[in-house]
Amino acid sequence: MLEYGLGILQALLIIGLSPLMVGIMRKTKAKSQKRIGSGVFQPYYDIIKLLRKDEVISDQSSWIFQVTPWVNFVTTASAAFFIPVFFLYSPFGMVGDILLVVSLFALGRFFTMLAGLDVAGSFGGLGSSREMMISVLVEPALFMTIFVIASFYGGTNISTIVSSANDTSILIVPGILFALIAFFIIMMAETGKLPFDNPSTHLELTMIHEAMILEYSGKSLALMEWSHAIKQMILFALFVDIFLPWNFFEKISLIGIGFGIIVFVAKVSAIAGFIAFIETRVAKWRLFRVSDLIAMAISSSMIGVIFFFL
Repeated sequence: MLEYGLGILQALLIIGLSPLMVGIMRKTKAKSQKRIGSGVFQPYYDIIKLLRKDEVISDQSSWIFQVTPWVNFVTTASAAFFIPVFFLYSPFGMVGDILLVVSLFALGRFFTMLAGLDVAGSFGGLGSSREMMISVLVEPALFMTIFVIASFYGGTNISTIVSSANDTSILIVPGILFALIAFFIIMMAETGKLPFDNPSTHLELTMIHEAMILEYSGKSLALMEWSHAIKQMILFALFVDIFLPWNFFEKISLIGIGFGIIVFVAKVSAIAGFIAFIETRVAKWRLFRVSDLIAMAISSSMIGVIFFFL
């Protein structure tokens, strides 16, 4: 029972800390652009404010538009239960692996695209079509990267991967370095960062994710924003778990739990700050140039496969 309690605690940490990472990224961008910016806890205040507001629902929408926020929140929150944070494995990881996490993300994305089309608005259709295009390109790169990681670490179960990575240095496994490059590019695309997307604008030429959720308000918008933050946090956690582990303990102790949480938060915060810094140094690429970046991820993964067989 104690192990299951720790598994629940790990999931709650990911869900609870996800808005904080959004705040850290916004603060980093502001500082990089010589602005003061809002506090790192502002995303929490925004979510609480939206939860208190009423919703305005289009009369053109169907049940899909109304259930999509809940589908997104449930899928991302469920995926959080499979991710190790401070314990070497998640007790719930026995019933799922990294492929299940990817499938849960795909289910949420599918409903989000349907919701963008459901309101019969031009912005929603535009965002959904662009999201479909990027998804078709990103998913082969993602599965290729997963194949490389699973090949080196002996399976697709996240606990198995993290346990093997914890005992291995990526410096002596060149194939994993190429998987790291590919995963980082995919992570930028999946979370809608520059140069793939610009979530801080409402210009029709640059909107992708924001265009699909433009019709949401109140509690539904809060759930959509929180779900996106949780997905981002899970991807950050997977990145540090696979490529920068070294903070897990095998024996249960308060000191080990505390140290593991502190190191995990520090590593994820560093990744969030680094990505935010990159966003201030690059511009939004044209939509049809995005495929070039994803091709780099696929090529990097294929090089990793070659290193595995060599």
